[in-house]
Amino acid sequence: MRPVTLSSARVHLDVPTRADATAITEACQDPDIVRWTTIPTPYTARDATTFVDALVGPGWASDREYTWAIRRTGSTWLEGIIGYRTARRDLGFWLAPSARGAGLMHDAVGLVLDWAFAQGAPDVYWECYVGNTASASVARAAGFSYTGTGDALIPGRDGAPTTAWKGLRRADGASASDLPWPAETTTARPDDASPTVRG
Repeated sequence: MRPVTLSSARVHLDVPTRADATAITEACQDPDIVRWTTIPTPYTARDATTFVDALVGPGWASDREYTWAIRRTGSTWLEGIIGYRTARRDLGFWLAPSARGAGLMHDAVGLVLDWAFAQGAPDVYWECYVGNTASASVARAAGFSYTGTGDALIPGRDGAPTTAWKGLRRADGASASDLPWPAETTTARPDDASPTVRG
C-alpha cells in the first residue's frame, strides 16, 4: 500500500523519515518508553535510522505494518509513533514526554481506528504490558473493551514471556467483552504517558 496521511484539528499523521531520526532518538531516551516497549537500549540515532529504513518503508510496501509519525497540526516535529500491524490487526503507539496530556494520542488512535475500519477490518486488537496504566487509559477512552490478561504477543526485551492487558474494539461498536477494566487502569489520565508494546 502507498502510505496515507491522516489528520484532525490537533494531529497530523504521516510517514516517519530519516529527517525524524533526531526526534525519535530524543523521545526514546524516556524511561517510560524504554520500560513499556522493546526498543533497543541504549537507543541511538542509528537505531532510529534503522527503524525508518527497515521497518517503516518495508512495512507499508508489504502491507505488514503501517507506521505513522504523530505531529501536531501545523508542525513538522515528530511527537510520537503509532502503528497498525495487519496480521493480528493490532495497534501500538508511544508519545514523547513533552507531548503528553494534550489529547494528541487520543486523536491519533481515533484516526487510525477509523482508517482501519474503513479498510474493512472487523475489529482492532490492543495490548500493553501489565502495569502500563496510561496505555490502558488511552485504549479504554478509545472504546476498547477489556478482554482479559494473558501472555503478550511480543515477549519482553530479554525474550521472556510477559503478561499483558488485552483489549478489542469492534468496527460495529458492539462490546467485545463484559469484563471490567482493572481498577488501576480507571484512574490514569488518557494521554499522560502512552507507550504500548512495540518493538
